[in-house]
Amino acid sequence: MRESGPRDLKVSAPAASLADGSRGPSHETEAQGSLLEAPATQSLISGHRQRLRDRFRKGGAEALPDYELLELVLFRAIPRRDTKGLAKRLLARFGSFAQVVNAPDARLKEVTGVGDAVVTELRLVRAAALRLMQGEIATKPLLSSWTQVLDYLRAVQGFEEREQFRILFLDKKNRLIADEVQGHGTVDHTPVYVREVVKRALELASTAIILVHNHPSGDPTPSRADIDMTRMIVNAGKPLGVQVHDHIIVGRAGYASFRAMQLL
Repeated sequence: MRESGPRDLKVSAPAASLADGSRGPSHETEAQGSLLEAPATQSLISGHRQRLRDRFRKGGAEALPDYELLELVLFRAIPRRDTKGLAKRLLARFGSFAQVVNAPDARLKEVTGVGDAVVTELRLVRAAALRLMQGEIATKPLLSSWTQVLDYLRAVQGFEEREQFRILFLDKKNRLIADEVQGHGTVDHTPVYVREVVKRALELASTAIILVHNHPSGDPTPSRADIDMTRMIVNAGKPLGVQVHDHIIVGRAGYASFRAMQLL
């Protein structure tokens, strides 16, 4: 029996793990570059990043379109690759800088090139913006900075994909005592327990509250159930010295104020 000679074995190298948590390089992601960029390519990327940083320092965010501002955010998550393509893909999928930052983790990861590092960086930007906005409204009476309050409420839950019921608890000077999410619901309903709302206000020694919830559909128009629930809380709180200043419904398309609509 004739012995066959040794056969050539082809061993496929495992795909490298990229800085943003995705797998590569591959034919699909080749255009994005790799960790082993040629020196000339690295020099071009470095120069582009520095020019963007300089424009941002000189002109602020107004000097940059959405995709370039998003590039700046992605620099830390993807330190060695061009981020322009990824920034444009994210904007094409979600529509705007704000919608990218507020997009759910799972949907972000549907975009080629997005891994855990990118998601973490976007979550950090969102958290920092909300903390700043919350800090600004906490230092002054809420009713005297109403525009800032509305901007904060839209930012904090206007992009949520499920309904949330939030309460802002105020003291006698209408300063913020606490900002609490009382319940999570479905795409079109959140259970609200009137007794628990009033009980929590008394626990915090709050004399006034602002009710907030979102409509994931984007349309902030109050439903019949929203109106009935609000009146129940108003009636329950009044004899106990807890006033409902307003009920705000937020959505991507704007907001609705019960007080402005004369529903309170």
